[in-house]
Amino acid sequence: MGGKLESLIDDFLEYLEIEKNCSKLTIRDYRHYLKVFEDWFYDVFPQKSMEDLDLGIVRQYRVFLSNRVDEKGLTLKRVTQNYYVIALRSFLRFLIKNDYKTLEPSKIDLPKTESRSLKFLDRDQVDHLVTSIDTSKEEGLRDRSILELLFSTGLRVSELAKLNRDQINFERREFGVIGKGGRARVVFVSDRATEWIKRYLEARQDKFKPLFIRYSGAVTEDNNGDKMRLTVRSIERIVKKYVKAARLPVDATVHTLRHSFATDLLINGADLRSVQEMLGHKNISTTQIYTHITNKQLREVHEAFHSGNK
Repeated sequence: MGGKLESLIDDFLEYLEIEKNCSKLTIRDYRHYLKVFEDWFYDVFPQKSMEDLDLGIVRQYRVFLSNRVDEKGLTLKRVTQNYYVIALRSFLRFLIKNDYKTLEPSKIDLPKTESRSLKFLDRDQVDHLVTSIDTSKEEGLRDRSILELLFSTGLRVSELAKLNRDQINFERREFGVIGKGGRARVVFVSDRATEWIKRYLEARQDKFKPLFIRYSGAVTEDNNGDKMRLTVRSIERIVKKYVKAARLPVDATVHTLRHSFATDLLINGADLRSVQEMLGHKNISTTQIYTHITNKQLREVHEAFHSGNK
């Protein structure tokens, strides 16, 4: 059974890669979640197959997850446990789609988890963050450009790291990216971000292709300068460095700037569908996490009709 289940999981992962065009990170996570299930299932039910899976077995698996500890000796958070179950449901959906008899995934419910507060910076906080950067040197110009571009576009950090200097149309203040799931979208750059990127590129004397390059370590020559490209991890460290220096009340990350981009648009009246397109979200339900704090129409109704307002 173990070998059979392993083969089915491999087929599912190939499906995610080829047909669903999932990222390597997503596939890596699903491989981990399903490997945990495979090991548990084989140990507890060595004579059973996925055809024998029922809600009772799933219930035992969830008890196992609730008692599972991570490398730090801590039990898994409820939201993390759900990731394992979501992976199992997706796997079951794939099996049924391919005429394999097993448990119907819709029968497996996910318990509700506590809503996590959405962290974002308001415009004044963003201004304080970016103006705290010393731009007297080229490296500072780079860092200011990075933060301005993140807030201006809502780019994912992986999308930002891949940018090349010839990719941006400065006249139209836009460029195209291939985002999560291989979805293409047009990204628009604000006047302020455009100005700082221009200043940064004018200061550079190199011919390296990447838009953002590193200034530490040895200068490495290759055909297009990719070895000089700033990594995702380096960009994350840069943002954390300035957030700490600015002493912001929010422990902001790169993704916080993406949230800030979305909330800034919605607070100022942008419609949800447009923000969905600019963020590159596949489903509008993903974008709806912002609405409870940014719904301008509800705010106007409250201000106009609540008796506590003067």
